Amino acid sequence: MTHSYHPMRRAVGIAVTLALAGAAMSVQAQVVKIDGSSTVYPVTEGVAEDFQKLKKGAVKVTVGISGTGGGFKKFCRGETDISNASRPILEKEMADCRAAGIEYFELPVAFDALTVVMNPKNTFLKQITVEELKKIWEPSAQGKITRWNQVNAAWPDAPIKLFGAGSDSGTFDYFTEAVTGKAKSSRGDYTASEDDNVLVQGVSQDVNAIGYFGYAYYAENQAKLKSVPVVEKAGKPAVAPSEKTVLDGSYQPLSRPIFIYVNTKSLAKPEVKEFVDFYMKEGARLAKEVKYVPLPAKAYQMNQEHLAKGKKGTVFGGVAEVGVTIEALLAREAKL
Repeated sequence: MTHSYHPMRRAVGIAVTLALAGAAMSVQAQVVKIDGSSTVYPVTEGVAEDFQKLKKGAVKVTVGISGTGGGFKKFCRGETDISNASRPILEKEMADCRAAGIEYFELPVAFDALTVVMNPKNTFLKQITVEELKKIWEPSAQGKITRWNQVNAAWPDAPIKLFGAGSDSGTFDYFTEAVTGKAKSSRGDYTASEDDNVLVQGVSQDVNAIGYFGYAYYAENQAKLKSVPVVEKAGKPAVAPSEKTVLDGSYQPLSRPIFIYVNTKSLAKPEVKEFVDFYMKEGARLAKEVKYVPLPAKAYQMNQEHLAKGKKGTVFGGVAEVGVTIEALLAREAKL
């Protein structure tokens, strides 16, 4: 059987192929790429879901979890539009971004209460001091502090099972700075993960376990975990993490701002600009929904002003800091 050649049909075929390729390209162009902190993930993911619904699928927002450090590596290589960060950008990351010609806006989006958690069957741990946390987590504790009674003689002679953030996590940087006095200074013999769900599982399955991660993951899993009230220093009361204790500044030193960083070139893309605007308008509501502490309305307005006026960079100078209150953060942002 012979096939007759139809130039018209072929032309139509090419046109359809080109049209499909064009459609694919335009669909591809409407992607907002985000990566970084697992702590910031619940807020950004909530914003992304609502934004995608609003855009009826015309814009796709992808949100990865590489940890704050992993996210900044991608961001400073120009692979993402936005980086989720549970600590401010550090000097080394600023230098990497500079070397790649990447400029950014630093936008605080909420406050988190970094939460120390235990197994709900634990009957002896009523509170924990920062000093005791240090004794458990400092590098010299590795292989030595392995039982609860070594930390506090009143606690039982039972093994300590430790779960905590992985070394690419901003939560790891913040916790170690707050507890041991130096970022990234920690024992290494514990179950580490950048995915907080792995840590939730671990602590919930072992009566002798203790761990730490962002408040949202604790709030989501209160049936499986208990939070441990923290005593900042001798003579101070033990304070449990909550919206109230973060707002009034009493939950210290584990209360911290969380951020998104936006690539300035990406902001020139309408879909990224729209997404960031939407984030600033809806961020407070969605932060509250996932159990973080929203910033005051003026903070989100200030973010919008910084974007409008092109106020780029960071107010933290590349240094890991502990104990910044909401008031102090706003005062600093106002000076940018």
